[in-house]
Amino acid sequence: MLEIKKLTKVFNAGTVNEKTALSAVDFSMKPGDFVTVIGGNGAGKSTMLNCVAGVYPIDGGHIILDGHDVTRLPEHKRAKYLGRVFQDPMMGTAADMNIEENLALAYRRGQMRTLKWGVTNAERAKYKDLLKMLDLGLENRMTDKVGLLSGGQRQALTLLMATLKAPKVLLLDEHTAALDPKTAAKVLDLTQKLVEENKLTTLMVTHNMNDAIRLGNRLIMMNEGHIAVEISGEEKKSLHRADLIALFEKSSGSTLANDRMLLS
Repeated sequence: MLEIKKLTKVFNAGTVNEKTALSAVDFSMKPGDFVTVIGGNGAGKSTMLNCVAGVYPIDGGHIILDGHDVTRLPEHKRAKYLGRVFQDPMMGTAADMNIEENLALAYRRGQMRTLKWGVTNAERAKYKDLLKMLDLGLENRMTDKVGLLSGGQRQALTLLMATLKAPKVLLLDEHTAALDPKTAAKVLDLTQKLVEENKLTTLMVTHNMNDAIRLGNRLIMMNEGHIAVEISGEEKKSLHRADLIALFEKSSGSTLANDRMLLS
């Protein structure tokens, strides 16, 4: 479903600020995999996600999505394969459009554009049923501008939009990091529900070790542009924070000193 082969990304190449963010990373996902990605600042986790999405051009390697080599494909042409939720709740939705219009845009992603545009009654009924699942009362506010919603409501809506057309791969880039703990927990529960019900292949970046261990069937921990630890199956099910820290320190030869991860 997703193959990353020898992926390399260098920022500011040839300058005094040159930084190798990814160094020949090899990684693959099977259909239905839910992989959590954890690592400290500068480990390369968000850079890898942005390379897959086409935000950053890469300096070496290949990216294959659903059997198609998309390495040189621009970001907008990869959108038909991907669903994406950003860290910033303000991204991913159009603030000046109402809720049902945002959902309609997501529902028609990849379809032929015509001069005829409008939300049909059948679509409106479908969106209302989907919004009820969020348990946020948004099904009664479908004509409200999205800009009037709270950050948590917008992020839940963005998640719904990203999964509306069952993408080949769902990319989640610390999508609960900007939310308060109660709202973050609700959005994570919704994430798990949507992924499981729709059997979505999902790649989720997080700084929270507990979330990384609890969610998904695979976990990778990155360090200095490499995959330092990879855990799956029964080993992941019995994993604890202390085990993960020990595995990281054994693999990388260094002590984990990232407060954001350790205190999560």
